[in-house]
Amino acid sequence: MTRDDIIRMARDAGMTGLKESDLLGNFERFAALVAAAEREACAKVCQSDDLLWGQRYAAAIRKRGEVKP
Repeated sequence: MTRDDIIRMARDAGMTGLKESDLLGNFERFAALVAAAEREACAKVCQSDDLLWGQRYAAAIRKRGEVKP
């Protein structure tokens, strides 16, 4: 998710009149937490399947959340 995506979604949600410079960091952290929670929920659905592909998909979903240097 890019910074512009976060700003657009905040505006789409009706958060108008906010100075981007004042609250952008909070929105970015909030968006990261929401994305991480959604990734983990998706990974758990995949992992609940006993087949190997489910385990591989769960690992791939979790890997998307890893911080890259």
